[in-house]
Amino acid sequence: MAYTITRRVTFCAGHRVFGHESKCNNLHGHNYTVLFDAQADELDELGRVIDFAVLKERLKGWIDEYWDHGLILMESDPIVPMMTRSLGQKCYLLSQNPTAENLAEHLLHHAAPEALLGVGVRVVRVTLWETENCCAVAEL
Repeated sequence: MAYTITRRVTFCAGHRVFGHESKCNNLHGHNYTVLFDAQADELDELGRVIDFAVLKERLKGWIDEYWDHGLILMESDPIVPMMTRSLGQKCYLLSQNPTAENLAEHLLHHAAPEALLGVGVRVVRVTLWETENCCAVAEL
């Protein structure tokens, strides 16, 4: 049997979808909401998957360090050198465009495993809300 809990995390970040056919090609920002579904095969001695505070500390901690109040850009985006070298902006570089889908996938496959290393739970689903009307889901 598997047990699943969900932790909600919010953050603010800028991005642009380089090559987008419309306004998302411009540098802009969002107030993101992420739902992390964490799973364990057994409950701990207190009857929990994990303490919600630990999920917050680890997952929100990763987001705060790398994404919150920064820019998330594709590494081949031509504005990267100006943002990082000339302006000294906090930038996180991805190999693909920072769409909601790619951000959810990155959180699921890279950020969550790194943030939860050694705690005995795994994130099996990430739902990333880019706006109150639009979200993307990545799941194992």
